[in-house]
Amino acid sequence: MKKLLACASAVAFTAVFATAASATEIGVVVKIGGIPWFNAMEDGIKRQAEALGVDAEMIGPTSADPALQVQAIEDLIAKGVDVIGVVPNDEKALEPVLKKARDAGIIVIAHEGPGLENVDWDFELASAQGFGEAHAKLLSEKIEGPGKYAVYVGSLTVPLHNAWADAAVAWLTENRPDLEPVGDRYGVAENVDESRKTALDLMAANPDLKGFLGFGSQGPIGAGRAIDERKMSGKVFVVGPFSPGQGARMVHQGVLTGGYMWNPAQAGEVFVTLGKMLADGEEITDGMDIPGLGVVHPDFEGRDIITDNLLELNDSSVDDLADKGL
Repeated sequence: MKKLLACASAVAFTAVFATAASATEIGVVVKIGGIPWFNAMEDGIKRQAEALGVDAEMIGPTSADPALQVQAIEDLIAKGVDVIGVVPNDEKALEPVLKKARDAGIIVIAHEGPGLENVDWDFELASAQGFGEAHAKLLSEKIEGPGKYAVYVGSLTVPLHNAWADAAVAWLTENRPDLEPVGDRYGVAENVDESRKTALDLMAANPDLKGFLGFGSQGPIGAGRAIDERKMSGKVFVVGPFSPGQGARMVHQGVLTGGYMWNPAQAGEVFVTLGKMLADGEEITDGMDIPGLGVVHPDFEGRDIITDNLLELNDSSVDDLADKGL
């Protein structure tokens, strides 16, 4: 009887072990940890991993340093995960290590990295041109008469932020030639303190500065704080993507104008959904309906899936979005 129980226990243990061992393993490396945007993405990753029965984790470096992303990806390669997701700080810096991952048989999925070559797929919840132009139009609506505006990006090596900035500047150049950009662009939008200090310096040096385009979730927050300190609400306008929970109060105060975003938690869910699909051998096809993305029409040559899932950030929407944990 004891032998039978022992055998039954061994069989049960073996079955559980086999199930655990066969679970898809996914590691997602983001730009930086500990900020609301990527906290929300991590929630989406965990929630979808539980729903689909996969093992998934998010790795957020302590600073927006490409070298830290490279090391995190190296660690995931050594761990032998099935899928690596990445939100790149510097696409060029990541190409060699992503190639190493794919050479090891690991599936690579990117988000906010449409220029990456060593990926199986990149997915976007907004087109670069549409996202940039939407913010340019909002800033134009707010600024009356001639003046200057400043452009923030996460860093000068984040291709998607700079693509948004290119689209916004091009639209303003054509449609609002009376608005002139200050300098080039400032790579401070992943750091609240740096974006605040830069805004204070720029306003002091440019009395005719009337706006900030902040591409990077911390840029609008930092610039908004500077507006508040200088009592420039209604005179200098700040637009850009930000986490509603972080910026709602500032929107109501009028120091942060608004902007557009997509749901970072939704992006986290897509990382897991796509990762499991590809790990299971499922092919991405034109017209298929992918949870979190909707019906897709992929660019098979560029390996890009681009959809439009924009949310508007304004005085009437931020509280509801914040209540949803964004």
